[in-house]
Amino acid sequence: MNDLSEVFPNLPERIRGLGELAYNLWWSWHPEARMLFKMLNRAAWKMSVHNPVKVLHDPEGEVLDAASKDPRFLRHYDAVMTRFKAEMKSTSGWFNSNITDPGKFPIAYFSAEYGLHHSLPFYAGGLGFLAGDFLKECSDLGVPVVAMGFMYPEGYLQQRIGPDGWQESDSEALDRENAPIRRVFDDKGKRLVVKVPFIEPPIYVEVWKVQVGRVLLYLMDTDIEMNDPWSRGISARLYIGTPELRLKQEVVLGIGGAEVLNVLGIKHSVLHLNEGHPAFAILERIRERVASGMTFDEASGQVRATTVFTTHTPVPAGHDVFPFSLMEKYFHSYWPSLGLDNEAFMKLGMNPAAPAAGFNMTAFAMRMSGYRNAVSKRHGEVTRKMWQSLWPDLPEESVPIESITNGIHIPTWIEPRIQLLLNRFVHMDWLNEHDVAETWKSVKDISDEEIWKTHFWVKMKLIIRMRERVRQRWLYENADPRIILASGVLLDPNALTLGFARRFATYKRATLILHNLERFKRMLNDRWRPVQIIFAGKAHPDDDPGKQLLQQVFNAAKDPSFGGRIAFVEDYDERLAQYLVHGVDVWLNNPLPPLEACGTSGMKASLNGVPNLSILDGWWGEGFNGKNGWAFGKEDSPDRDVTDSEAIYNILENQVIPLYYNVGDDGIPHEWVSVMKEAMISTTPLFSARRMTKEYVNKFYQHALKSAVKGDF
Repeated sequence: MNDLSEVFPNLPERIRGLGELAYNLWWSWHPEARMLFKMLNRAAWKMSVHNPVKVLHDPEGEVLDAASKDPRFLRHYDAVMTRFKAEMKSTSGWFNSNITDPGKFPIAYFSAEYGLHHSLPFYAGGLGFLAGDFLKECSDLGVPVVAMGFMYPEGYLQQRIGPDGWQESDSEALDRENAPIRRVFDDKGKRLVVKVPFIEPPIYVEVWKVQVGRVLLYLMDTDIEMNDPWSRGISARLYIGTPELRLKQEVVLGIGGAEVLNVLGIKHSVLHLNEGHPAFAILERIRERVASGMTFDEASGQVRATTVFTTHTPVPAGHDVFPFSLMEKYFHSYWPSLGLDNEAFMKLGMNPAAPAAGFNMTAFAMRMSGYRNAVSKRHGEVTRKMWQSLWPDLPEESVPIESITNGIHIPTWIEPRIQLLLNRFVHMDWLNEHDVAETWKSVKDISDEEIWKTHFWVKMKLIIRMRERVRQRWLYENADPRIILASGVLLDPNALTLGFARRFATYKRATLILHNLERFKRMLNDRWRPVQIIFAGKAHPDDDPGKQLLQQVFNAAKDPSFGGRIAFVEDYDERLAQYLVHGVDVWLNNPLPPLEACGTSGMKASLNGVPNLSILDGWWGEGFNGKNGWAFGKEDSPDRDVTDSEAIYNILENQVIPLYYNVGDDGIPHEWVSVMKEAMISTTPLFSARRMTKEYVNKFYQHALKSAVKGDF
């Protein structure tokens, strides 16, 4: 069904625009749009987990007819729809006002995952949220981007913790008909299915689309009857097992994604690769030019001049490397179309530092891209050192890999109550100028009482939400009481609350704060100045060491000697992330340096007035100014875990805890609120997706677009 009147047959004509709005994720970062669906039926909005498509598909009684005749609803509806339609029709914006001669074709952005909203679970972690935030900001700024990825009907993983603390992985098929995603149809009205070129046996993808404001994201799905049974699961879930299946997934993402754009008639002038997973898209761009009569060198030169590559991985083991034999199996009929033989093709992906290891996707992307970047200044230093072998004649500091530090999409990650506070005390248009440092200076003028009252309300919201999640599991699943007690039901909203939520990979060191249990226990159980901590996060299904760390945390959470002041929240996702970064008092981050490429969760916390207690790695090395949080880990040591855990304990005991509990006669910790304000003022403009996106445009896109115009493609 392509007509929204067929999708929502019960929607009255007067409010038919709700259907179009429901399928455009613009509502996800505009509170006034979300309020429309909430006004229809507050209970249904909550039960749908904030999914407007589901709300419109399953209306209760005469709710839609009543809304179409309710003057109050219609006033709000008309105001929202006027703004929505104006933005969707607009061809102006920051990009067109600042970039001369942008050419006539868009920028194609390829990523293996996108974190857009919890109703579309196509993400595993930070890489996906970065991609999702980038698309939203491109929509806001009018950057002409079209995006490509996978649909992943089984998502990443649904997490359940057993009574023994071991992570059990499950999957829940996406209810496609009740999600803000739609099939793409061909000109005959049939579901669009595209064959991946040059791959035998053949692989086909069905094409879906997600509207992200003014940006279209196309997603591929291999779970269709035209595929062999062993090919149908290629796009089932993120980061699947065997090297061969992983290679097929990346072939489909890169080569298949490029073919989908061709079939749709969408020519692109610039290619931006978010990590190495989709790098085979470069090959398709070269092949098309070779087919038109160019030599490989001519074609690759054109493509290189119009390709941007962003790497997020500071660990050599984190880069995909495929055995040469496997590459030969799948590409033996492909490389002749490039005008290459076996040896020349394999050299494209050879890492000079490990030439026999296989075809390295990052080495290939680095070699074939004209613009390359790491995602923080520190990550840039690590990446230039890691890949210097590709430019052996250059000193390390001159290796052509720049740094563009990640940023977050401010409208998505700001808590609505805090947004209202800023509307009142900064100015109503602050959101349009949030990457300007001057905008944030007015935060100092907000009274301490207003900020503290708002934060405490948000903190209560977090704890109530955690209790409700546990109550639902107790009610409907008869969960083990040990799981219930470990899930935060005993948390105290008045206690200093730390938050730690991220992937349970070993280098993230989730258990670092548990290194000296007796010392930490004294802090937790202090009668007058207690501390508590909320953990959340998933281990990769194949990462047993990560699962063991998670088990240690869970076992501490259910240990009565900790007084119920350690909590582990199951099934960490985008929605829970919102509650956590808004509602805790301190955001804890302690990866093993220099393995944190950037990290964005701490940026989201700072935006909402939650200071960071973080090791000086990733973005915090740029963000920490001595007044907006706390830092440690400047020096390496033989026993890093002992040194860093002691540093955390010392900072908590000597700085954080006394400051938090230094409350005035009015019940407000004024010095603590000063740190909260400084966190918002100093980090938000610098670590916004707006600043990041403008950097990509100014440093890379405008130059690549000029090359595209010269090459007339």
